Amino acid sequence: MTRVLVTGASGFLGSSVVPGLVADGHEVVATDVRMPSAPVSGARHEVMDVTDATAVDRVVGECRPEVVVHLASIVTPGKGSTREREYAVDVQGTKHVLDACLAHGVRRVVVSSSGAAYGYHPDNPEWLTEDHPLRGNPEFAYADHKRQVEEMLAGLRESAPRLEQVVLRIGTILGERVDNQITALWGWPRLLKVSGAPSPFVFIWDTDVVAVIRRAVSSEVTGVFNVAGDGVVTVDEIAAALGKRTISVPERVLKVALAVGKRLGAVPYGPEQTAFLRYRPVLSNERLKTVFGCLPERTSREAFEAWVARTS
Repeated sequence: MTRVLVTGASGFLGSSVVPGLVADGHEVVATDVRMPSAPVSGARHEVMDVTDATAVDRVVGECRPEVVVHLASIVTPGKGSTREREYAVDVQGTKHVLDACLAHGVRRVVVSSSGAAYGYHPDNPEWLTEDHPLRGNPEFAYADHKRQVEEMLAGLRESAPRLEQVVLRIGTILGERVDNQITALWGWPRLLKVSGAPSPFVFIWDTDVVAVIRRAVSSEVTGVFNVAGDGVVTVDEIAAALGKRTISVPERVLKVALAVGKRLGAVPYGPEQTAFLRYRPVLSNERLKTVFGCLPERTSREAFEAWVARTS
């Protein structure tokens, strides 16, 4: 039995990770900004806001976990969210958690990062490996913040090697309960496509992500790992599976349309969104399979097909 503290325990991943870790026989402390409406049997629940350094230090100091699973972040900002609030949770919150880990002798930290940390760039290679540089674009809060978090973690691997790290760069998650920024695009009558851009996606089924996190808690392996299913799915293939057609728009035209739409309040995104649509980070999962020793049960295509089946 290992004592494990989970941040963001009531979130999308946390709500599956916590019962999974309890089932694995660990002593689990589940933390979030408020008590859950349906507490997990066998877990201890604590209120902890990662933006409050004093609260984080107190809870970690009282619970004395051996492993911290840090899942707290803002993936899809809600209405009225601000960049400052997202930074406070994503970056400063991570710093508070890491500081508490170092102060109270935590042995290992497992951090949910993202493939977005690589950034959306025209010179991204066909397949991104863990050795490629992190260039999360400043114009995309989530990508920028995950890059900053990983820079912080890289510094600690040099200055505080006693704190073991497992950093998971997760691809686009699909699952039975998943509705996100990506799946929202698929609800349109036609799927938007930037002219000349295949825009392939890598997907990972949510239960596969949870399995990786559970393994990261107990495995002796440390390091950085891309988390994605085998293969890719293109926009054209997604459209065909959904029984829809694509509409191909030149990037310059789309930028103008988004700029006008954003100014008029008709769309939430500006012209920078064309990079998000065109230059998808495509994650190689080779290291996940060969070093971490975990083969996702579903390929990218199988994860997408399972999501389509859920919605049909």
